[in-house]
Amino acid sequence: MAESRPEKYPAIQGGGSLMIAWQVKGKHVLVIGGGEVAAGRIVHLLNADAVVTVICPSSGLNPEVSYRVAQKQVTHVDRIFLPSDLDDKDWSMVLVAIDDPAASTQIWKLCKQKRLVANIADVPPECDFYFGSVHRDGPLQIMVSTNGKGPRLASMIRRFIAKQLPSNAGRAIEAIGELRAKLRQVAPRPEEGPKRMSWMKDVSDKYSWEEMCEMTDEDMTNLLTFYEPNKVPSFEDLRGMRASAIEAAKADVFDGSFGFSVGV
Repeated sequence: MAESRPEKYPAIQGGGSLMIAWQVKGKHVLVIGGGEVAAGRIVHLLNADAVVTVICPSSGLNPEVSYRVAQKQVTHVDRIFLPSDLDDKDWSMVLVAIDDPAASTQIWKLCKQKRLVANIADVPPECDFYFGSVHRDGPLQIMVSTNGKGPRLASMIRRFIAKQLPSNAGRAIEAIGELRAKLRQVAPRPEEGPKRMSWMKDVSDKYSWEEMCEMTDEDMTNLLTFYEPNKVPSFEDLRGMRASAIEAAKADVFDGSFGFSVGV
């Protein structure tokens, strides 16, 4: 008899993809093709700061890809693909977006021979990974994937999710990132990691999106004074500290008076 699964452990749902945020900054990626699909792939790659090379005859470039080439955002090789193009040891991945299924399959097989990670557009069985539908707001990235089964449905779900998000979600996340960086300067020791994580969780739970967006550098500096006692003040109290500092500064300003007057 099979042992029952404890409630605290998540059930396993096989058949999914490993959802990761792949870091390709500064890495070389080869895009074969220059049409609409290639244009979309290139945008994703450039947004991730990849170094992109496009192999495609100029006659096959759509207006957007031509623009990327003209702006030198990508390197363009003006010819059809050659098997020797895969000999470059620098490729981190290969993206194929051409209207030739047979040629695409051949490139896929070559990539597998050379152990190159590859994606063949619109052919799920010939993909090491899929592109999903992505919502982007500054540091916030949300990807919806149907694992190659329904790309248009993924776009619909992504738009639905985006409508539920606060309009300032990206800015709030930027603020949290800035605060985390400042906290690491205040408490840099590795052994403080658990306390840092716990305190940042309390901060995230304490303040609303709007309050995080409104937080200034001064507010963050004042907030960090509560790290050592492991407390998180209300946003009103935090703003009160700023107001008190402003009043104190005003009191210290010399107004030109010496406390006496000179008679005529």
